[in-house]
Amino acid sequence: MSARIDDYGFLSNCHSAALVSRAGSVDWWCVPRFDSPSVFGRLLGPDAGHWSLGPTAAFEVERRYEPDSLVLRTVFTTAGGEVTVTDALGLADGARGHEIGLRSPHVLLRRVEGSTGAVEMATEFAPRMEYGLTVPHTVGSPDGVVARGGPVRLALSGGITLSPERGCARGRFTVHAGEQIDLRVAFTPSSGESSTDGAGRANLDSTIDGWRSWAQLHDGYNGRHRDAVRRSSLVLQGLTFQPTGAVVAAATTSLPEIVGADLNFDYRYAWLRDLSLTIRSLWIAACPDEASRLFEWIADAAGHLGDERVQIMYGVEGERNLAEHELVHLSGFRDSRPVRAGNAAWDQEQLDVLGEVLDAAEQLREQLGELSESTRELLVTLADRAAATWREPDAGMWEARDQQRQYVSSKVMCWVALDRAIRLAPLLGDGVHLDRWEDARERVRAAVLAKGWSDQAGAYAGAFGSDDLDASVLLLPLVRFLPADDERMWATIEAIERELGDIGLVRRWPEDPMGFLICTFWLVECLAMGGEVARAEVWFDRAISYANDLGLLSEEADPDRKELLGNYPQAFSHVGLINAAWRLTETAEQTKRDEK
Repeated sequence: MSARIDDYGFLSNCHSAALVSRAGSVDWWCVPRFDSPSVFGRLLGPDAGHWSLGPTAAFEVERRYEPDSLVLRTVFTTAGGEVTVTDALGLADGARGHEIGLRSPHVLLRRVEGSTGAVEMATEFAPRMEYGLTVPHTVGSPDGVVARGGPVRLALSGGITLSPERGCARGRFTVHAGEQIDLRVAFTPSSGESSTDGAGRANLDSTIDGWRSWAQLHDGYNGRHRDAVRRSSLVLQGLTFQPTGAVVAAATTSLPEIVGADLNFDYRYAWLRDLSLTIRSLWIAACPDEASRLFEWIADAAGHLGDERVQIMYGVEGERNLAEHELVHLSGFRDSRPVRAGNAAWDQEQLDVLGEVLDAAEQLREQLGELSESTRELLVTLADRAAATWREPDAGMWEARDQQRQYVSSKVMCWVALDRAIRLAPLLGDGVHLDRWEDARERVRAAVLAKGWSDQAGAYAGAFGSDDLDASVLLLPLVRFLPADDERMWATIEAIERELGDIGLVRRWPEDPMGFLICTFWLVECLAMGGEVARAEVWFDRAISYANDLGLLSEEADPDRKELLGNYPQAFSHVGLINAAWRLTETAEQTKRDEK
C-alpha cells in the first residue's frame, strides 16, 4: 500500500474502477460495479489483496495517461534498462463514442514492453474477495492461474510462468528491448458461466481507441486551463456508471479526510447533488449528449414521491437502501478507522438537492426537449416540496451527523428550486402551482437576507442565528441568489477568503483543519464574478497545484504536508475545477468586451 493517496492512478471502464500505485501495484479494484466488494483492497488493509507488477531492482518512475484516455503508462527505469507497463480496465471491443461503458468485459489489462536493455520483473497476484475476507483457492490453468473464492472467479492469463501458492501466484520474468507481454485478469461470478461480455476480445489498443473516440466527441471547451478541464472531463466520465448515467462521488470508500481520524465514508454512490453539478460542468467541458437519459434515471430512481423524504443519493442502478456498516477487519488507509461500506447519509434530510436537480433541468431545458410524464412529475414534486419544507432544519450539504440546523445554503437551494420551477413552468404541464411557488420564493429570499446575516461576522453565516462562517454560502452568487458585488455578499466573500482561506486553501468552516478543494474553486468563481480575475487566478493556480502528476484531485488537501486527502478521485473537486476555469474564461472575455 502506498503511503500517499496521490500516488495512485485511476482506471475505469465506466462500470467499476481500479487504482494503481506508482510502484505498479493494483491496490483497489471493485468489480463488477463501483460499489461491489473489492477483490484488490490493499488500499485499506495490508492483507486485503493486490496485484503487483514491477522491476526487481531499484527503479525510478515516470507516468502519464495515454492522450485523451484513462489508460495509464508507467515507465520504470533501472540500471539495466527501461520497461513500460500500460494499465487499463478494458472497454468492450469496438465500443466507440457514446457507446463506451454501456457494456463491460470486466477485464484488467496490463502490457509490459521493453524499451532498452533487459529488466527483470516480478509479479504477485494475490486477490482477496469481499474486502479481504476471503482467501481464494489459486490453481494453475492452461494459460495462467485461476483464483476462486466466495462469489468471484478471477482468471489471470498471459505469456509468463506463474507459480500458484496458497491464495496467490508469483512469477519472475525478464523483458528485453522490443519485447511485449500482455497480461489480463478476467472477472466472472463463480455461480455460473462466464458473463464477461467479450473479455477474450477486449484489448488494450481498442480500449485506447474507445476513450479517444469519446474525447473527440466531447471537445467543445477552448478556454483557460484547457488541459486541466479536459483531464477533469475524462475523470468525470470515468466516474459515470454508463448503463444508467449515474455519477459516483468517488471511486473509493473510507479514504480519510484527516489521517488517523474517523471521518471516513463510502462515496461510491450517486448523489443527486453531484449528478446535477456534473451535468453543469460537462455542459461546459464536453456538452452532455444524454441529459434526457440522466433525468429519466433520476425519475426512475425516485419513483412516485408522496409524503416521504426526497432521497439525496442512490446506488448506481437506483438502489435506495445504502445501509452503512463497518468493515472491522480492515485497518484503513494509514490506520484510519473505521472503514465503512454503505453510507448512512442516504437516510438524511438535505433540502439542497431540491434546487440542484431543478437547476440542472433549467440549464438543459432546450436539450431536454419535451419532458416525459415521470420527469415532469419529479420536477413539480421537488418544487412543491421546497415550498412546503424550506422552513425546516436539515443536515446540510456537508451531511452533519450531530444535529439538524437551519443552514443558509439549504434555504438558498430551496429558493433555487422554486425559481427554476417558475422558469420551467411552461414545460411542466398541469401540475404547476405557480402562485404558491412565487409566494414561497419571495418568503425564502426575505428569510435568508434577514436571518442569514451575522453582524458579528460581518458576513452571511452558515446557519440562521449563527456567527460562524461556512464556505457553502459561496454558492449564493453562483446560483444567482445575489450578485457577487452586492455589498453584503462581497463582504462575505472577503471574510471567507481571509478567515477560511488562511491556510492557502478554503476550509469549509473554522474548525476544519484541511482545505476543501471545491470550496476553493467556488471562491475562484466568486472573485471572478466580482471583477477580481487576477486574484481569482491566484487561487485557481493554488488549488490545481495539489493535483498529482496525472491531474487527479481528491476531496481535500493538507497544505502542511502538501498531500491530497479524502476519497479519490473526487467528482466534486473536478466539477469545481471545470466550472472555475469556465468562469475565469467568461469573465475575462466579458472584461475585454466591456473595455472596447
